[in-house]
Amino acid sequence: MTTADASELALPKTITTGLGPSRRGMLSAIGPGVIAGASDDDPSGIGTYSQVGAQFGFGMLWTMLFSFPLMSAVQMISGRIGRTTGHGIAGNVRRNYPASILYAIVGLLLVANIINIGADIGAMGAALQLLLGGPQFLYVVAIAALSVALQVFIPYHRYVRWLRWLTVSLFAYVLAAVVVAVPWGEALRATVVPSFQFNAAYLAAFIAVLGTTISPYLLFWQASQEVEDVEARTDEAPLKSAPEQAPVALRRIRLDTLLGMGFSNVVAWAIILTAAATLHAHGETDITTAEQAAKALEPLAGRLAFVLFAAGIVGTGLLAIPVLAGSAAYGVGEALAWPVGLERKPRRARGFYAVIAVATVVGATQAFLHVNPIKALFWTAVINGVVAVPVLVVMMLVSGNPKIMGDLAVGGWLKALGWLTTLVMLAAAVGMFVT
Repeated sequence: MTTADASELALPKTITTGLGPSRRGMLSAIGPGVIAGASDDDPSGIGTYSQVGAQFGFGMLWTMLFSFPLMSAVQMISGRIGRTTGHGIAGNVRRNYPASILYAIVGLLLVANIINIGADIGAMGAALQLLLGGPQFLYVVAIAALSVALQVFIPYHRYVRWLRWLTVSLFAYVLAAVVVAVPWGEALRATVVPSFQFNAAYLAAFIAVLGTTISPYLLFWQASQEVEDVEARTDEAPLKSAPEQAPVALRRIRLDTLLGMGFSNVVAWAIILTAAATLHAHGETDITTAEQAAKALEPLAGRLAFVLFAAGIVGTGLLAIPVLAGSAAYGVGEALAWPVGLERKPRRARGFYAVIAVATVVGATQAFLHVNPIKALFWTAVINGVVAVPVLVVMMLVSGNPKIMGDLAVGGWLKALGWLTTLVMLAAAVGMFVT
């Protein structure tokens, strides 16, 4: 990186946390994991969780406890790869594996993210139409344009502050669960006691939940954001070359990730709970989109639950789209050895920002092509499930390789959980094709 680049990426002293973040700087120290966790509950995920709750009632609440250690482990590992090596997942694959593997993984990631972006923007446009009225296509255009403009023209250290505040919008779903009538004894029992059904519908729903909670784009995002945070701070370096920073850095990654994944699963649990207590309880078992779930809530749970649910779709969509587009840009940029990073000015990372713009615009066109939202979500889940397996395999090989990670290669319980997650996702991918 040139001196000019380093100067361009340097963060203001007011938000530099260094090795000993103060209370004032703690919010800056906790970021990639929390944002990744919050963006996991995007409008597509909201649609999935709503359908699961509507179709099976409280019967799949236990999956939130089941998935928490798995998703936490792989997100921690992705963060450690970025913080230790100074390169994202695609960057490490490019340096250590055949180009065919790299291009296949990044290509599938790009396709899955574009489809996911389209589904999210469509859901946000529909939610705004429900709340404010007016033509949905205008909201779609405005959302796409706003998202691209913020990422291209606003430095990330400023933009990320707003992303953090947008995580608050997810509390709408916790509040929605509070305002509806819930048989808490039954719900809590279903949360801690698994009840698996061996039929195609239940298996497909189970796979959808796994594909929603453990997604390749979140792995790419967290690893690359750890790299960007290091490059932006003058007092930090990749842990492989600055091992003395490891204790504090790894503690921060662990805390950041556990908070983010815990937050994500609490919100997902609340969405399933709300749909089960209202839609399923009243015979509404076929919910196909997030906005349909919001609309169906109004006559069952009142105007407040409807407004909270619909507004949350917009807020979490604004949070998730930059993560989806950004992770695609990091993957493509690192694969092609381009300058990457949301702190770079557009003229210094034209290809990186072009991927963000193209992915967002192409995704938004789905709203005008009348793409069936269920098909879009289904193929997103299929592609994410397929991509997750090779991504996780390569990520685990990278994280455990001393030549790449030095003395900070991942081992012990974290390595075991990472490989267990890989096996679970492999089974889920096979199950997707079978069903």
